[in-house]
Parts: sequence; C-alpha cells; structure tokens
Amino acid sequence: MKPDFVEYLRSKVLLGDGAIGTYLYSKGIELGKDTDRLNITDPDLIYSIHEEYIRAGSQLIETNTFGASRFKLQTAGLGSKTREINLAGAAIARRAAGSDIYVAGSIGPTGVEFPLETEEANAGDIQSAFKEQIETLLEGGVDILLFETFTYLDELLLAIKTARQITDVPIIAQMAYPSKGKTAHGVDALTCGVAAVEAGADVVGGNCGRGVTSLLTAIQHLTPLKDRVPLSAFPNAGFPEIVGHRMVYPAQPAYMAQILAEMIKLGVRLVGGCCGTTPTHIHEFSQLLRIKRRPLAKIETIQGEADLTTVKEEQTAGYGQLLLGLQPDRLPVFVELDPPTHLDVGGVIEGARSLKKNGADVVTLGENPLAVLRCDNLSLAHRIQQEVDIPSVIHLTCRDRNILGLQSQIMGAHTLGIKGILAVTGDPATSSDQPGVSGVFDVKSFGLIRTINLFNQGRNLAGRDMKKKTNFSIGGAFSFRPSRPEVQIRRLERKAALGASFIMTQPLFDADTVEKMVKQTSHLDLLILPGIFPLISARNADFLHNEVPGISIPEETRKKLWRYEKVEDQRKAAMEITWNLISAIAPFVDGLYLISPLNKWDITATLTRNIRKAGWSGSGRVARFTS
Repeated sequence: MKPDFVEYLRSKVLLGDGAIGTYLYSKGIELGKDTDRLNITDPDLIYSIHEEYIRAGSQLIETNTFGASRFKLQTAGLGSKTREINLAGAAIARRAAGSDIYVAGSIGPTGVEFPLETEEANAGDIQSAFKEQIETLLEGGVDILLFETFTYLDELLLAIKTARQITDVPIIAQMAYPSKGKTAHGVDALTCGVAAVEAGADVVGGNCGRGVTSLLTAIQHLTPLKDRVPLSAFPNAGFPEIVGHRMVYPAQPAYMAQILAEMIKLGVRLVGGCCGTTPTHIHEFSQLLRIKRRPLAKIETIQGEADLTTVKEEQTAGYGQLLLGLQPDRLPVFVELDPPTHLDVGGVIEGARSLKKNGADVVTLGENPLAVLRCDNLSLAHRIQQEVDIPSVIHLTCRDRNILGLQSQIMGAHTLGIKGILAVTGDPATSSDQPGVSGVFDVKSFGLIRTINLFNQGRNLAGRDMKKKTNFSIGGAFSFRPSRPEVQIRRLERKAALGASFIMTQPLFDADTVEKMVKQTSHLDLLILPGIFPLISARNADFLHNEVPGISIPEETRKKLWRYEKVEDQRKAAMEITWNLISAIAPFVDGLYLISPLNKWDITATLTRNIRKAGWSGSGRVARFTS
C-alpha cells in the first residue's frame, strides 16, 4: 500500500514522470494534433508510455488529460466526449500504476484569458469546467490532482478552490515561470505559491517555462515556503527547435539532473520533467534520487507574507498626453486617414496637412483595416507629426503581432513621440488580400489596453521595470447597439477599468442613437467620440449596412439616397445628411471622430472647417480633463 502522499514528501524525494505530448510527437504523432483523444482512440499507446516511465523509475505518473477540459476539447470538436476522455485517461494510468505508483490527474488551464475581459466565459463557466474534469478524474481513481502549466494566478486559484469544494485529496499546484522567477504576466513565484497554499494546495512549484535554469530561479523564489509545504519542479528540456517537422529539445538528462539536485537542496521534494523529457531523462533522475534528504521541518506560517495572497489589479495611469494637449474650449475633432496600399505616402501627408489647416485636432491611422495590406501606420504617423506637426493616434491590432511584437511596437511608438494608441482586436485575417495570412491574437483588445497601461506605469507585461514611463492616451473601440446595449457597455466599462481614456465608436448615422449612447455611458470617465462616416453614394450605404459588421444605416437614409439617379446628387444628399447629424449632436458629445471615406480627405476637411466655423464646444468634458 502506498504511503500517504504528503507525508511521504516530508521525508523523501519522489520521482514523477516526463512529457507525454512531446514524447508522442517523437513517436510520430503529428505535431499540433490533439493528444487527449488518444485515450479513447489508441489507449494502448498511452498505456505503453506510462509503462515506459514506470520502468525508468517514475513513482508518480500523470494522466493524459492536460488539455481535456471542456473548453479545450470543444475547440477540437470533442466537447461531447469530455467525460469519456477523462475517465479513459484515469483508467489507463490506474491500470499501468498498479498498487505501488501514485496517479496524478493532470489538469491544465482552460485557455481563457484572465482577468475575465470578454463575454467568452465567466467565472461560473470556468469553475463548472474544472468541476466536471475533477469529478471525472476522481471517479476514475486518481490519487492526486495536479494543476500544471498555469499562466494566470486567478485561474489557478479558481481551480484549487473548485477542487477543495469537492475533495480533500492532495493537490499539486504548478505555474509556468519563464523568466526571473515570474509568470509571463509579471507575478512573482512566491506570491503565486503563498496564494496557492492559502487556497488549499498541498504542494506548490513550477513546470514548463524556458528550461531547467529558469525553473531553478523560480524555485529560489519559492524557497521561503519549503518549511510550510513540499515544492515541486518539472522543467522543460531546454529551448526547442523544429528539425524536420519535429520538436527537438537540447538539454541532456545528466545536465538536467545536476540542476535538479540544486533544486532539491532548496526544498523540492517532487521532481519530474515537462516538454522534451523522456523516459531516458527520468532514468537519469532516478540515479539522483538515491541521495538521502532530511525530513521537511514542521509546517509553520510565514511571517509577513499574508499580504501576498492577493494580486492587485493595476491602477490606471491617467488620461495621457494626447488628451491633456487638446484645446479645452472647443469640440475635439479626430479624423481618420488610411495608410496607402502602395509606397507613395504623399497623398496622405497632404491630407493631414489640409486637415490641420481646417482645424482637426488629431489624425488617426488604421493598421491594415479589413486585413488589407497597407503602409505601416507607425512610420507614417511619425512622418505626419514631423512634417505636419499634428498629433497622431495609431491603431494597434492584436491580429498582426504576438505579445512580444505588440510590446515592441508600443516601445517604438514612445520612441517616435506618438501620443495616442487605439487598441483594437483587428479584423479577421481570413478577409486579407494577401495569401497565407493568419491572425495571431495572443491577446485581444482588453489585454492590449492593459499592456499599454502597464507601460504608462513603467512596466512591461512581465512586470519588468522599463526605466521610463510612457504617457499614452489609450483608446478603445465601441459598437453601440441601441436594441441591446448592455453587453457592449459592460465591455466598455471593462476597457475603462483597464486603462482606456478615450473611445472611438463605430460609425453612427442617427442623432437619437447617439443621444441614447451618451446617456447610457455618462457614468464612465471616458472621452467618447461618436464615429461619423460621410456616405458617398446609395450603393456605398447599402454595402456598409449589409456587409460591414457593427454598422447599421437607417432605412430612411438609404431610401433617400436612392431617390437620386446620379451619384453626384446622391453625394450631395449624403453630405447634407451628415452635416445635419453633426449639427444635432455637436452641442452635447465629447468630440467627433470623422472617417474619411475611401481616403477622400477633402470631404472630412470640409466638414472640419464647417465645424470650426460653428464654434461648438461640445460637452465640455475636455476642459475637465485638462483643468
């Protein structure tokens, strides 16, 4: 009979297993294919891997269920088989383990971004998914629950608390610490460890990450906990590279065993391997475990650490230099120009010059709108500021860059003196005019707003000091739907909480709709600029209404334009409609966001000139910002 798991770890080092996913790839399973389904499609293959690890010396094996939450399986079309896959995974491991080997039910993150920023899922949905997987694994006979490779502390704590409502079996809680003993979002390992223990974890540690030495750093941070709970370490076998469509990990077993020995001196009592490790690695580790280690000390609380159990959300960093630089006594006018689809940027610079002459406050530049290839907007914004001396807002999409590239672009914008960034998720890559384009979407607009706000506080997403603080005015997009505004307003509230200071809406074509929007968003400390899109023809109006998401043009407006046979007459009527709309809303809105149709900047320049002649000051909110 196996001894009590936690008591065993108080006196001895226990050896876990190594990777399942990357080991399957080395056996010929196609890279990127879902491996959890093999529990029901090829159970003998999974059983053979468990057996190999046990023969190599593993005293604990993990179920092949890391990605088997309903959230993950639904993306692979396997949501209906969640229970079957988890139950089979537990049964296979239980059969291989017999009576002498511990079986840990492996549970990974759901893949949902935290903090919960979208309507994609709420805490109840995620808790329900964890509960389903936990209960099924327990039914299958696992001895331990292993939460591993978590990136977000909030999600790990939710998983632990869900488990503790169901069972008292031992819980191992492991997060990934890629650099300097911190998560990818900058939370220190000790903060995570303390919080996990307080939530009910029996063992805390790390796995995956950027190799064995990065995990050693995290363990050094966790060492103050070693007399309170056992620590665990399951490192990757170094940085991988792709060789002939195979993931190759360079760290040799003897080298990894040497570093693990250092971790054991620091209080680690459960060791194993993550990505790239194999039964060969585990065999080498088993040689290390012949070294006797003193029993862990009696559990005591850590003095002065109680305040580490809560991860505080970042504070917003102010309105930013773009908004603070606006003239307080007049209605702000932002005008959008599209970077050209070719290399001749002279027309856009000329347009910016005309807009400034006619009274525009800011020029905004989209980033490959509709996923159509255009000139880089950051470079163009810099030229406009240098040659025209008008502030620029760049649109920054989550589609085109990973989080590394996004942060680099934020740093570049600061270096070039850009004062405002509009954070948007971006149009789907499938609509691109270029072959082979795929979207990135490491984060969505909420995560990007939060990232820019961190730079305004002098930190990057990993929590690292940037030596200087940026001072961007952070913008967000807003699509107001009068028939059901609640969802979009909740999203807007979240953007404000994350650091947005101004909002540019989708084009609106009805004064009553704008008035409703202003009233229903008046509680937010945001400069909200309704989008104004001057229509140029009846066909243009039909296209926007029927084919562009988020745009709704009143039927009366479309019918009015179709009364005219000639396009030039339709355009005159459209300009009259646009001007009437502006005249109706200008006295009470925070500002206007004019969109140059098909880059016809002469139209928006004329509107801007007439706005300045009218002398509107709008809601006066700008004056409150700048006072």
